[in-house]
Amino acid sequence: MPADSHVGTDVFDRILSASGPLVALQAGDTHQLIDQFRLVARRTGQAVYLWRHAEGLASLRDAQMRVPGCTRLGDALRYISQSLHFGVYLFVDFAGYIKPADTLLLRRISRLQTANERKLVFVGSNIEMPEELDGMYDRMSVQTEQANRLRLRDGRWVQ
Repeated sequence: MPADSHVGTDVFDRILSASGPLVALQAGDTHQLIDQFRLVARRTGQAVYLWRHAEGLASLRDAQMRVPGCTRLGDALRYISQSLHFGVYLFVDFAGYIKPADTLLLRRISRLQTANERKLVFVGSNIEMPEELDGMYDRMSVQTEQANRLRLRDGRWVQ
């Protein structure tokens, strides 16, 4: 396990505490972050899913479990909006696939009031969300959290 594996847990906790269901997460190394989220999902048993174009929606906890009929972004968003269960859904390499109909689904999901919480996390190094979603999502950065973390060095707390 990498020495900085706690970063995945810290970021996951920040996602869960986001004010709404939509999160734009800026991350330099998305592959490493996904691997860390996979560890979190396996250790905690949390329902964490990953969507990639041409692969669709798949569980991070069980790599063999794919959600049928969710290859296209719009299909995955409809599945999430109708789901009755808690889940964290990660979207990587999504930029060219958000269509106007998908934006409407995202707006609807952002307003859903349900007992089960769903978090849709759009992950990338430079995230551009559609203007229609302005004010409906939380923006987070993995690097900012890492840079601000205090560490004990030679008996002193440093950043």
